[in-house]
Amino acid sequence: MKHTTKKLLAFAMVLTMLMSLCSVFALADEGAAFKIGGTGPLTGGAAIYGNAAANGAQIAVDEINAEGGIQFDLRYEDDAHDAEKAVNAYNTLKDWGMQLSLGSVTSKPCEATSAETFADRIFALTPSASSTATTEGKDNQFQMCFMDPNQGSASAQYIFDQSLGTKIAIIWKNDDVYSKGIRDTFVEKAEELGLEIVSETEFADGNDQDFSVQISDAQSNGADLVFLPMYYQPASLILAQAAGVGYAPKWFGVDGMDGILTMEGFDPALAEGVMLLTPFNADSEDEKTVAFVEKYQELYGEIPNQFAADAYDCVYAYKQALEAAGATPDMSAEELCDAMIEQFTTMTFDGLTGEGMTWDASGAVSKSPKGMVIQDGAYVGLD
Repeated sequence: MKHTTKKLLAFAMVLTMLMSLCSVFALADEGAAFKIGGTGPLTGGAAIYGNAAANGAQIAVDEINAEGGIQFDLRYEDDAHDAEKAVNAYNTLKDWGMQLSLGSVTSKPCEATSAETFADRIFALTPSASSTATTEGKDNQFQMCFMDPNQGSASAQYIFDQSLGTKIAIIWKNDDVYSKGIRDTFVEKAEELGLEIVSETEFADGNDQDFSVQISDAQSNGADLVFLPMYYQPASLILAQAAGVGYAPKWFGVDGMDGILTMEGFDPALAEGVMLLTPFNADSEDEKTVAFVEKYQELYGEIPNQFAADAYDCVYAYKQALEAAGATPDMSAEELCDAMIEQFTTMTFDGLTGEGMTWDASGAVSKSPKGMVIQDGAYVGLD
């Protein structure tokens, strides 16, 4: 009987030890992943951008986690393309324990959340918020996308270099920091190059459904190329309404128009011949792009846009920087912030959206845009 009792006691002790070890391993597992968070429009009119970024980032996280080295825990919160909601979403992520940020997907919300990440010393790398106000005066806010000034001046330079138009019209959204930022530097560069701007018209929320005045002004002034620094929703209406009155100039857009081909209810034939600069070409035949596009189509049933590719690159850039810094998940957000600032201002990164990418102290990325044209419902390289 005593022998049996001793066996039972021994068994109980072993069981207790195993349970304790399990608790230790469980705690270790809970802290073994870097927590990355971001906000974006997962619902509403700009949802195509937010969901693309979230999807692209998730693919990267899954790939990296499967390798068994650095581990990530990713969480996106919906900001509905609204600055106030973005701050609320950011606070939710902060309460969750976010250590690294993907900022916000669109510019106005990112201007609001970048103020929070700066105050809280959480490093942020936004895939697609291109406004200069997201980074100005903030040493820990970086961008994977082109800044608005870069995109505007690069577009003017490309139009000039390729002799795409002799008389230029601009239609832009005057209450949108993204549209205004690109428009301003486009005009400055166009004047420097001697491009003739024959028509410039604006619109804002509330008068963004009827573009007959803007189209008529461009047409009557003989514009043979129209520059559209805007997101794809108003651009889709402009293309449709111009076709309706028989106006067929060359159209030159920006990265915010990426997604127009998959817009519900839009006839892709209306976008035939539209040109734009973008850092990502889903039709590229390089191994990394092919693998990413195939995985994206398999999971989400559509071709990824540049927002997805930029977010994918953000996660891999974080991986490279964390490995180089020797960072561990038990480090505080502030400690990681200092380490990331040091790494991003000194490292070179190769991704889907560019090779040899670097960042300066302002948070701006240096990479080359690609000229694209829409042909037969797909993006085709111009260069």
